[in-house]
Amino acid sequence: MPHSATSSATGPLTLGNRPLHLVVERQRLALARSLVAGFVEEIPMYRRLPHEEITGDITRITAHNLSMIAGVFRDRRAPTEAELAPLRSSAARRAQEGVPLNALLTAYHVGARRVWDHIFGDAAPGDLDDVTAASSLILVYTQAVTSAVCDAYLEERERMLSQEQHARHAVLTALLNGESPGGVRISSRYLVLALDIARHPDEDRPGTASAIAGRRKLHRATAALDAFADEPALTALDADGGLALAAVGESDVDWDALGDLVGDMSRAAGADIRVAAETAAPEEIPAAVTLTQEILDVARSFARPAGLYRLGDVLLEYQLTRPSVATGELAGLLDPLADSPRLLRTVEVHLGNGLDRRRTAAALHVHPNTVDYRLRRVACLTGLDAADPAHLQRIGASLAARRALRGAGQFEGRRPPGPRRTAT
Repeated sequence: MPHSATSSATGPLTLGNRPLHLVVERQRLALARSLVAGFVEEIPMYRRLPHEEITGDITRITAHNLSMIAGVFRDRRAPTEAELAPLRSSAARRAQEGVPLNALLTAYHVGARRVWDHIFGDAAPGDLDDVTAASSLILVYTQAVTSAVCDAYLEERERMLSQEQHARHAVLTALLNGESPGGVRISSRYLVLALDIARHPDEDRPGTASAIAGRRKLHRATAALDAFADEPALTALDADGGLALAAVGESDVDWDALGDLVGDMSRAAGADIRVAAETAAPEEIPAAVTLTQEILDVARSFARPAGLYRLGDVLLEYQLTRPSVATGELAGLLDPLADSPRLLRTVEVHLGNGLDRRRTAAALHVHPNTVDYRLRRVACLTGLDAADPAHLQRIGASLAARRALRGAGQFEGRRPPGPRRTAT
């Protein structure tokens, strides 16, 4: 025995010259019913359990605990593995039923307290030595049952989670392949999400377990995602991103709320997250997956910030990334600036700042007059004047086409043509 208070004495404990184990055994069934009534009174979860379970399985395992405590008092020892086996089985059943572990452990501690109060409430000064020994044994009992119950409960939950994950993975695989998962209820419509998750600073910090930091980041992000739909999303995600299907049924998707959700996910993960999204019926999911991945590729290639993207948000860029002879021609409109990176950068920043010369100057750390001068040089070299509304579409399309070609690795080796004097 690990407790010296119980290891120095032999023989059964007594209370008022009565063997303590007999005191417990003779009251076992009535005391079990009283303890279970106490669980229902003190623990909200137990008030929601079926009556037959309370009067049946819960009362039986409580009576078994009292027999075990009687044996502990009689032999001054810890509970045996054989005595703990029914507790393990009971804990596994509670896990299957979804009873929270904290409620289960609370019942054991409430039971130990009430047993103590019931048995030792009338102890006399002459019982002090055996009461002290019994206190130590109650702690030994509580430690043993807590460990046994936790182990069995968590093992069962892990087994159930593994089965649930396997089933969810099978459903996800079938939907991604355009198949109908047999025997499983599926939603009439899904939100198809393609995610790009940036690295968290902890993933690159020396001395930090990168994989652990990545899993923690992903867990925080998916927890926020699961709160959006009526049921947890079907996911194929790792620390860098992946795919998710969220059941939405026939309800309209609140795209503004989804955009806010992506922001919440980024904040929870501590890393920028881009999400491309579309809705699809089950048979449309493979095509929607392809589309959302393409939208995400466009947002990534064009260095779009973290946030939610649909096709309409990247329509021009998306079209420019499709194979076309026009893409090269559009990119070529700004080729005369290839040897003047400052001019090309000025055009990009100016369009990005809504043609506000002061904001452009601040972003480039130059005087507004310098911005004007550079834009005049751009017009001289390319024939495209950013101050002319008729030319803005061509400039924007050319910038987008150049990014598309650069993202596809097709920009190297382009030879700029001669200066363009007029817009065409």
